[in-house]
Amino acid sequence: MSTIRDVARRAGVSTMTVSRVINSSGYASRGTRARVERAVEELGYVPNVLARHLRSKRTRTVALVLSDLTNPFFTTIARGVEDVAAANGFALMFCNTDESESDEIDYLRMLIQRQIDGVLLVPSSSSGASLRMLRSHRVPVVVLDRRVQSPRVDEVRSDSEAGAFQLVRHLIELGHRRIGMLSGGRNISTSADRVSGYRRALTEAGIPYTERLVRYEGFGVEGGLRMARGLLKVSPRPTAFFGANNFIAFGAIRALREANLRVPEDMSVVAFDDLPEDWIVDPFLTVVEQRAYEMGKQAAELMLERLAGGGRPKRRSIILPVDFVVRRSTAPPRVDKALGRVPSPAIAEPIQLGAGGVESARRF
Repeated sequence: MSTIRDVARRAGVSTMTVSRVINSSGYASRGTRARVERAVEELGYVPNVLARHLRSKRTRTVALVLSDLTNPFFTTIARGVEDVAAANGFALMFCNTDESESDEIDYLRMLIQRQIDGVLLVPSSSSGASLRMLRSHRVPVVVLDRRVQSPRVDEVRSDSEAGAFQLVRHLIELGHRRIGMLSGGRNISTSADRVSGYRRALTEAGIPYTERLVRYEGFGVEGGLRMARGLLKVSPRPTAFFGANNFIAFGAIRALREANLRVPEDMSVVAFDDLPEDWIVDPFLTVVEQRAYEMGKQAAELMLERLAGGGRPKRRSIILPVDFVVRRSTAPPRVDKALGRVPSPAIAEPIQLGAGGVESARRF
């Protein structure tokens, strides 16, 4: 394996000159630079980046710790983070926790041992254990897609409460009064915010909030399947399902197919998150779409600001608006031959949006 001394001998210069050329840290004439670069190429020399980073106490590496890398929402976030990191000369490590707090803690221990410069984190729970660990080791952290209260932790998330409110409001305006809520884990702020938006929409429409119609489990297809199966046994049965993300909604649709129920004729379905346009030929699900790429991009920019230092405020909380897209998975509830169509409640008040709000609405 070639060394910096081998390069210096081949180029006829000192090792200090080779270092200046490789690191662009000082003057070298055009001819000298050309000789050094040619020697590096001929010898296949690879600089010892780790040693250099240890001297500077920086690795120029950040980590993105996600809860589910199979979900296109998170892969889109990852692309936003990666683009910003690469443009600024940072390497990016990916970790997938599968919503397991113990796996998350294990990953963070490993990252701290590797002297990671900073962590962009989607916490698996609201316990705060991961944030306390990172803070105790003075590792900068930016939280994505979750709400945190720590005065020293930046966050970038969507307005989940306002988006959930808009989806449930849409169902109510169609005439639905029994709406099943299929949420993620109870200990995740995103779940709590979406249930809060669901509850606010019902309350403002004069519809009682019913605990029996709200279920909590993981943000996955299997969780959606189990929650929907349970709600289909409730009497009287809901006329619509709200999935707290698209995977939950897909599980719910599978349960409806098992029960020979059609969407939207027998059951309307809405969800948070959309799929990429090139994944499906004919999108049909009514959704609130989050700006995942922008979330990743802004989180990475906050992290780089933290690492660069400077005098900006101690904490930044960025709440992105969401986009409401109406498609063919929603319709008025089916007419009951004995009772007639479920009456649509009167709604006189305008929609009240949250801090980020619903930026736009599209209908297909």
